[in-house]
Amino acid sequence: MRGFLVSLEGGDGSGKTTQAARLAQALEAEGLPVVAVREPGGTRLGEAVRQIVLDVGHDDLAAWAEANLYTAARAQLLREVILPALARGKLVVTDRFADSTLAYQGAGRGLEMAVLGMMQAVLKVRPDLTFLLDIEPEAGFARQAGTAGHVPDRMEMEDLVFHRRVRQGYLDLARGDPERYHVVDAAQPAAAVAAELLRVTMDRANRGPRGSWSAG
Repeated sequence: MRGFLVSLEGGDGSGKTTQAARLAQALEAEGLPVVAVREPGGTRLGEAVRQIVLDVGHDDLAAWAEANLYTAARAQLLREVILPALARGKLVVTDRFADSTLAYQGAGRGLEMAVLGMMQAVLKVRPDLTFLLDIEPEAGFARQAGTAGHVPDRMEMEDLVFHRRVRQGYLDLARGDPERYHVVDAAQPAAAVAAELLRVTMDRANRGPRGSWSAG
């Protein structure tokens, strides 16, 4: 049985990371074989990249360097974790995937979307289902400010204008691919968001055929 790839996308403060973990746990409780990953991360290379791109000390990182670092970490995660899991029929839940590069480095940084799109297309992997946890940047930052011990990373330190561009970039991506994307109001209570994610994932995963990926 072919695997199924679910990605969670959204701006900072959308609750994406918490919801990705909750979704993976809920799917496991349903008896499904689940692998949960995050971007960047999940491999030795990916975790090293994560330290670089989120470190506030690297405020001089060039936008194209940033885009290539994220893409390199993604390629390694695919090779080491995601593709083997899909080949074994697993349901993979990833906290961010290629659309993050289009939203943050494309819409946010202003890099050429066509080039970024080609970079991601080379990876030959497209999620079966992508959730966009949509929230106003102001609301997202207010939520983070109320989280005890939260320290903003380099991306979170960008101004509201940047984060508004990122949000619009995500909304544009969702409008351009409505069959893959499911937009969720992330300002809802967390339990309501979690229930919606589980319901939609179970529905989509039970349809066939599964998987839009290549082991190449």
